Amino acid sequence: MLELIGDGFYSLIIWISEKINQIRIRYGLNYWSFSGHIKSKIGNVNQYIDSYEKFMIREARIKKCTGVVCGHIHKPEIRHFGDMTYYNDGDWVENLTALVETKSGELKIVNWTQEFSPKNK
Repeated sequence: MLELIGDGFYSLIIWISEKINQIRIRYGLNYWSFSGHIKSKIGNVNQYIDSYEKFMIREARIKKCTGVVCGHIHKPEIRHFGDMTYYNDGDWVENLTALVETKSGELKIVNWTQEFSPKNK
């Protein structure tokens, strides 16, 4: 039951975010993630994300990997933990982000509104 309530709440937040961005586009403003903003204000979410990132790095070290590429948590980020790097592509729905590899082999996060938006051309 709690899962259904959470799913309904998330769907409502995404719907509200879409409406806000329709208005923002009408006024020539860039995309803004309402759901991302709400998540960033909730302390437990930030603690969960931090714990998740550290857990993934710890598991990667145990398995002798050189880094982590992840998309489970919708927070786009490239974070260094000593000799390990954690990459999270974010998501296309809330943040309009993706993880790409450059011609030189570097992984980077691209944000549609910052790099490809017609307003920024």
